[in-house]
Amino acid sequence: MGENTLSSNRQEAYLMEREQLLALAREAAQKAHCPYSHFRVGAALVAGGEVFTGVNIEISSYGLTLCAERSALATAVSHGAGPVTQVAVACIDAPPSAPPGSRTPCGACRQWLSDLAPHATIFIDGIEQNFTVSDLLPHAFEL
Repeated sequence: MGENTLSSNRQEAYLMEREQLLALAREAAQKAHCPYSHFRVGAALVAGGEVFTGVNIEISSYGLTLCAERSALATAVSHGAGPVTQVAVACIDAPPSAPPGSRTPCGACRQWLSDLAPHATIFIDGIEQNFTVSDLLPHAFEL
């Protein structure tokens, strides 16, 4: 891994309660810019003892949309934060009956998590299970 990654084999001592981090992700989702899908997503992560949030930002060229998870990771990287230990994702417009696949990160976000937060615990709003990156992307691309 390169010098600019947020990963480390050691875990930082600062951890947040699952529900507290999910609440921050839900709060962030309120600020999402999604005029096309109307599907608001927020992410909150702990990196180096600090909390960073992100939202999905849609633009007219839909393929260039920025997901909440990548937005939060980019913010943490931009601030020079330490290793990512926890990530929470909230899709506040998903109905309670929505299947897990409509709540979990997309493929691009899973790869970003693999590269920048390989040892993080991942919380998904509406799913009781805690995930690892390997749970979400078992055979991640590596260089």
